[in-house]
Amino acid sequence: MRNIKIIGYGSYVPENKVMFGNQTRYRANNEETQVDMNVKACNKAIESAKLDISQIDLIICASAVMAQLLPATSSLIHEKIAKGLTMPAIDVNTSCSSFLTALDIASHYIELGTYKNILIVSGDICSKGLNKNQKESYELFSDGSAAVVVTKGNENEGIIDSMQRTYSEGTHLTEIRGGGTLEPGYEYTEQNKADYLFDMKGKEILLTTARIVPTFLNDFLSRNNLSIDEIDLIIPHQASKALGMIMDRFKIPKEKYINWVDDYGNMVSASIPFVLCKLLENGDLKDKHRIMLFGTAAGLTINGIILDI
Repeated sequence: MRNIKIIGYGSYVPENKVMFGNQTRYRANNEETQVDMNVKACNKAIESAKLDISQIDLIICASAVMAQLLPATSSLIHEKIAKGLTMPAIDVNTSCSSFLTALDIASHYIELGTYKNILIVSGDICSKGLNKNQKESYELFSDGSAAVVVTKGNENEGIIDSMQRTYSEGTHLTEIRGGGTLEPGYEYTEQNKADYLFDMKGKEILLTTARIVPTFLNDFLSRNNLSIDEIDLIIPHQASKALGMIMDRFKIPKEKYINWVDDYGNMVSASIPFVLCKLLENGDLKDKHRIMLFGTAAGLTINGIILDI
């Protein structure tokens, strides 16, 4: 076990709500930036941890989309909350599972004694890149941010195990093709506009996920000699309205996992940490000791962490 604990947490969603039937989504206004949202979540997490920003040894921004191509989004956040200080700031990106990758990396840093207090923030303004002609994705996503501060834990708390796998046959099922070096921004035209917007092949993702996730979960649990019954709560990525159907397929009872898709939608990289932060804030994990954080992401990547808190 890598002994870490969460000592601070904070989340943020924009005030602007959009309703699609009974589905609530949060969308940033034109003046609100991704950096703004992440800074608000960071400040809440640091305050919750009862620390000063000078006591943070490393800032990790674990978002799916960059605020700008250069510099790293973490540097832009550093400028807002730690200007004049010199703690390192890095970006980690595995799309929707970025927070899990960052938490995994942070646990190794803490275990090695490289850093003591690490701030991790995940947040995306996905609404700015949605294609209104793709109803499924346009009505699914929300903007939001979540942050945690982690430090050394005692012998009974921390990461039992983490596992990440990439199935590159799904690389092009979820993508934004334009904006990088393959299709630079200066090549944008009205004719290729769709390449610069989010593109999701929902049916193919669902079929692929249903095929590969059971094997991933079985391998993850079996290598730790655990059964699903020994997990107190699963916090899955709030990927889509099909979440309940997918969990039913894995024979996971409703009381064993969190499904807030109707209330918040898919917040991309913030989905998992947003739920985690809200549960911690509300005291809903007091009787939950062993948590599984789990989700799929573009790539196609699957990521899981078993965490004792």
